[in-house]
Amino acid sequence: MKLLKVTAASATVLALALTATACGGSDDDSGDSGSGGGKKITIGIKFDQPGLGQKTPDGYAGFDVDVATYVAKKLGYTENQIEWKESKSADRETMLQRGDVDFIAATYSITPKRQEKVDFAGPYLLAHQDVLLRADDDKIKSPEDLNDAKLCSVTGSTSAQNIKDKLAPKAQLQPYPTYSACLPGLQNGAIDALTTDDSILAGYASQAQFKGKFKLGGFKLTNENYGIGVKKGSDLKDKINKALEEMVADKSWQKAVDANLGPANYKNEPAPKIGDIKS
Repeated sequence: MKLLKVTAASATVLALALTATACGGSDDDSGDSGSGGGKKITIGIKFDQPGLGQKTPDGYAGFDVDVATYVAKKLGYTENQIEWKESKSADRETMLQRGDVDFIAATYSITPKRQEKVDFAGPYLLAHQDVLLRADDDKIKSPEDLNDAKLCSVTGSTSAQNIKDKLAPKAQLQPYPTYSACLPGLQNGAIDALTTDDSILAGYASQAQFKGKFKLGGFKLTNENYGIGVKKGSDLKDKINKALEEMVADKSWQKAVDANLGPANYKNEPAPKIGDIKS
């Protein structure tokens, strides 16, 4: 009888173990292993940057979206397994540190200060800080003129910090939560210029509703090395770097640039080498 009781108890334990296994031992469907074994991968992008990262009625579009999708596929995830999450400039490090996203591809410039908090794969695009002006503006002809201007940029962006620290410390800088929020003020004259990367500005200038209304200054104020942000210590960094190299090698990178930024006559720099950060 004693043997029978032990056997029954063991059967009960085994049944419970099998039930737990069938239900899944964890509620976390995504991780940073990059194996594609999870049900989804969560990627941070911008939702309001035409040509780069934009939420549209038909889904998500832009160069960053194409890069992120390519990388996700190389990590083993299909497009249907991607969950897109808006990553505003001021929130990106926090989102990675909390694990809200697996990686971020959102015009995310690699800087020493950010590298203290998160890791970066890449760079995958070299852009330059510039200004967007009204098409009829004749006051701002050089970077020096920015010191007498009302400028708009985004809270937490390197562009805003660059203006305050070195490019135009005397300018009246007005921080907004998003770049698109600056456009009405630029259009009606409340601000003189929107400053951020030329790749972003080209996307806005090419929108149908703004056609012929804005122009780029063409100043090339800084080098902005776009990287893909991951949590500090994540093994995704090396896997993403490999995917980026393959994207350049098979010409998918250039096709994505042409498709998303070509309509704005954006003159892109050649694809940067992994780890080659231009100062």
